[in-house]
Parts: sequence; C-alpha cells; structure tokens
Amino acid sequence: MAKLQRIYYFCYELKLLIMHIGIAGNIGSGKTTLTTLLSKACGWIPKYESVEDNPYLADFYEDMHRWSFNLQIFFLNKRFQEVLNIRKSSENVIQDRTIYEDSCIFAPNLHNMGLMTTRDYENYKNLFSLMVSLIQPPDLMIYLQSSIEHLVANIQKRGRAYEEGIRLDYLKGLNELYEDWSKTYSDGKMLIINVDKLDFQNNPADLSKIVDAVQAELNGLFTTI
Repeated sequence: MAKLQRIYYFCYELKLLIMHIGIAGNIGSGKTTLTTLLSKACGWIPKYESVEDNPYLADFYEDMHRWSFNLQIFFLNKRFQEVLNIRKSSENVIQDRTIYEDSCIFAPNLHNMGLMTTRDYENYKNLFSLMVSLIQPPDLMIYLQSSIEHLVANIQKRGRAYEEGIRLDYLKGLNELYEDWSKTYSDGKMLIINVDKLDFQNNPADLSKIVDAVQAELNGLFTTI
C-alpha cells in the first residue's frame, strides 16, 4: 500500500508540469501496458500507437516487401500529427512509441532485410528529416529493453492474429537496432529499463521501481514541487 501511495504522490507532483514522455521498445516489450498504467496513476493523457485502425498492418505481415513503405508512411504521418498536437496541448502526455523509432529502427530494418527498396528508403528518410526539423523530442524517452525470448512470449500471450506472421529475423533485427539506437540517442534524456524480470502489470513493487527511476531522470530537468 505504501508503494502505491508513493507512486500517486509523485505523479500528483508531475501533474503540475507540462511534459511529453515517450515509451519506446520492440514489439511485445510492454509499451502499451506501461503507458496505460502510468497514464492512470498519474493522470497523464495516453497516446497509443495506431494498431487496430491501421489499414496496412495485417497486409504487411502477410507480404512485407509489398507493404513496407505504405506501412511506414502511415505510421510516420500519424506520429507527426500526434507530436504536433502534443506540443499544442496544455496536458501531460505519455506516448506509446515515438516518431524517432520509425526512422531509426523500423525503416532501416526493413531496408537492411531487403524488404524496402533503396529508392523508397531514401524518400522516407528525406520526409522524416523534414518532419523532425519541425518538432521537439519528448522531455523523457523511456526505452523498454527486452530479450527476444521475452518478446516472443508476450506476443504469443496476447494472441493477436495479425502478429502470428511476424518473422523471427525481423524481430531480431529490430532488437539489434533498438540497442544501437539506445546507445547513440542524443535528442534528449533516455531512461533504459530492462523488463525481462519485471512484471509491472501485476506487481506494484515493480511499477514503483519504474516510477522511482522516472523521478530520478525528471529531477534533472525540473524542480520537484
């Protein structure tokens, strides 16, 4: 009980600030779950990745080469719109996956695997460069680091039909790029949390550890009330 009270007290303090927090991580790392938990506990506005209403996702997992560019443009457009709205808002926002992951991880992985042509990839990168020049990065990026085994277990547990076609080499390529990106990220503060042995959905102590880590990072940027 004391741990939950401490979480709520810290989150009440954060409500007095206007912030954009991004949660990054591979497919199945727990981004959506953590976004939901922190948004409820702290009163932040959650912004979720467009999955259920995505017209390309199911087709993409069936034929990655054909639909890779379409899918990435869809995500890029959606996240660009989101970040513009976030910065216009007077609310604290926590975002499930950010625009930076599209360009730094997902598009390069598709290109590396030969699933996106160089022509489309260069076109995509140029569009991203223009978009990112017009926006601000999150005040804090939280990267959920995970092993492939943990990702696969979570993907199987949630049982989404369109994810049954995810290739293991695709997932591994993403994880490698996430690791490289986390070591070179320089657009703002990044908090890296290894989630392999955490159960923040069911264990308040694990959620409390994450809140403590977030507090430590944000205290370097903001004055705690």
